Amino acid sequence: MKIHYFGAARTTTGSMYLIEANGKKILLECGLFQGHRAEMEERNKHFPFDPSTVDALILSHAHMDHAGNLPNLVRQGYAGNIHCTFATRDLCSILLVDSARIQMEDAAFVSKKRAKKNLPPVTPLYTVADAEQTLHQFVGVSYGRPILVAEGVTATFRDAGHILGSAQVILDVNEGGRKFRYLFSGDVGRGGDEILNDPQPVENVDYLQIESTYGGREHAVRTDAEVTMARVVLETLQRKGKVIIPAFSVGRTQQIVYVLHRLICAGRLPAFPIFVDSPLSVNATEIYRLHPECFKPTINDSLCHGENPFGMANLTYLREAANSRQLNDLAEPAIIISASGMCEGGRIRHHLKNHIGDPENLILFIGYCAEGTLGSMIVAGKNPVNIFGEPYPVRAAVVSLDTYSGHADKNELAQYVRRLSGDLKKIICIHGEESQCLAHAETLRAERPTSEIIVPEYGQVVEI
Repeated sequence: MKIHYFGAARTTTGSMYLIEANGKKILLECGLFQGHRAEMEERNKHFPFDPSTVDALILSHAHMDHAGNLPNLVRQGYAGNIHCTFATRDLCSILLVDSARIQMEDAAFVSKKRAKKNLPPVTPLYTVADAEQTLHQFVGVSYGRPILVAEGVTATFRDAGHILGSAQVILDVNEGGRKFRYLFSGDVGRGGDEILNDPQPVENVDYLQIESTYGGREHAVRTDAEVTMARVVLETLQRKGKVIIPAFSVGRTQQIVYVLHRLICAGRLPAFPIFVDSPLSVNATEIYRLHPECFKPTINDSLCHGENPFGMANLTYLREAANSRQLNDLAEPAIIISASGMCEGGRIRHHLKNHIGDPENLILFIGYCAEGTLGSMIVAGKNPVNIFGEPYPVRAAVVSLDTYSGHADKNELAQYVRRLSGDLKKIICIHGEESQCLAHAETLRAERPTSEIIVPEYGQVVEI
């Protein structure tokens, strides 16, 4: 068996791993690569293999760095099944179509500008029709149900605790009379999540491929973050200010709504108006409601009156742009949650434009902001910042809490590995910036001195 590392190798984006076993090709993940524009366009448009020769595809979860290039793969000839959990399939049904709309709008905008210079138009990476065709190829599978994906290769999903429907991928391989178990961790959750189950341990693992996003860093203590959140939000509301929370549509929005709900029920925050202003967030929350099998059994224990964990009397979900614009005229204190989490698109930029200059307000970050994004500049203290090409002074308070990250940190990843059983002959560190992958590898060498630890580069092939 050979694994070709065509993405998320010494970086966090563009997850894509091509496995060859028993003469068959199995693709793990098909994510969008993000980086410098020229490299991004080249790597996303052109695959380093012929998509029509791939026999099966396995998807760990619905985030765009793992699933976002699936419609392009199908467009270029992939006709096989896309195996994933039911919740991942449902999330992809909105995320891929939304991504396609953005691709088409961006292409139309650029083409219009190029036409003025007598330049040819550009085409989107894929269209809504491509995304819709891709959805026909999804095959939903429950956690713990083995499925034969190719000759001699059986796949089983275990909960990864990262986002709704996220999975670790167990591959039980029978090749040339030799049997072994290969585990792909997917993105590993921290455990102790307010909504989702903890990552499930896996037994009898021979080879491990593990994420390294925070392989060299530690998160803040979760209880400290909740105390800090309650304090800074309450202080802002009491001074008649507004709390603006940039949040990713899938995962962080639902998590922060649940945390706020719990704080209000416990009497630690007053029931001020809360608005979730993002059509994609609203749609994703509806899908969360459809998949209680992914929730902790105790999800309702800390809530009052047996309410919906994603709904309360003071919470309003907004889809229409007209309703979003009305928030600009809101005089009373309120909490506004809007996408995107890194402030690179969506309605959050409008809310920042209207509120970042008021010292009574608070900009509260609850997730990771990649270097160079508007969110990272605000967190780093840059002043002023450019929004829609115009400079805006930052007078609002800015607080960043990385505790609500969906990724396990250095210590939690080590604990994840300790809970696995088996020989672990090789451990392969992927999905992290180079410094994080290398730091994670050093931790694992100390923890598992008998295991071979590998940090593959782009295009490298590892043999099993």
